[in-house]
Amino acid sequence: MWIDALQTFDADLRRRGAAEKTRRAYGIDVGQFAIWASGRGLEPATVTPRELRRYAAALAQRKGGAAPTTVARKLASLRALFRSLREHGAVEQNPADLLSAPKKPQRLPKVLKPSEVAALLDRIPATTPLQLRDRALFELAYASGLRSEELVTLDVDSLDFDDEHVRVEGKGAKTRIVPAGEHALAAVARYLERARPALAAGDGEPALFLSKSGRRLSSSDVRRRLRVWSRHAALQGGVSPHWLRHSFATHLLEGGADLRAIQEMLGHASLSTTQVYTRVESQRLRSAYARSHPRA
Repeated sequence: MWIDALQTFDADLRRRGAAEKTRRAYGIDVGQFAIWASGRGLEPATVTPRELRRYAAALAQRKGGAAPTTVARKLASLRALFRSLREHGAVEQNPADLLSAPKKPQRLPKVLKPSEVAALLDRIPATTPLQLRDRALFELAYASGLRSEELVTLDVDSLDFDDEHVRVEGKGAKTRIVPAGEHALAAVARYLERARPALAAGDGEPALFLSKSGRRLSSSDVRRRLRVWSRHAALQGGVSPHWLRHSFATHLLEGGADLRAIQEMLGHASLSTTQVYTRVESQRLRSAYARSHPRA
């Protein structure tokens, strides 16, 4: 029964420490397939690679057509579902293992120039509590390459000012230690001294970054505040927190940092994920060559 299969899969995700957002995304993907399969009289144990190929084709051919990245993500979710079911003995083989994902277009991450990052951060005033908070928030985001979800889960004791690092709870509840730069630590120190006490509601909230009502910030709060300051700095394209993360990695690579070290700081499980930044650097060098060489 599909309902049992989905419950088993979700229980496995919980046991492995998957984030709520991740579990919800997996649930939507595998739930959609369960509905499609049930409509064709298929149970988990009777699904074959052929049916999965038909499902992928149906996704691509429906009105509007799912993008290759969407189809690839849904197939990855099904691969994880059947892997879980096989571990529990509910299916003999994982039919998704025999499927190749559709080729995804190569998209390079969006990166700010160092001068643009400086313009963004330096244009955030340090007068009101919220301004001090935002300056500390985005200085730390760029200095340590943190995801917005990681920024909002930081507590006051996540920073070690003596050793100049921040302890981050990343994806899959994995903890990593990331250096924090001098500018970021100074901005956070100013925020803790001059702003956080004014924002705190007095209920013992441990969160490092607080809203004006004294609660822990959400990821959407981080995105919204960054949009405000990127407009203030006249940056084009609606800067997102992930742009700061991409800029962090790219600028480290340009400065000669080792790719393995960048992987560790970003919290990437695979080096291949981090290698996208080498393509960013390669593109930058090609552009510089085309602009500068007389025979380019």
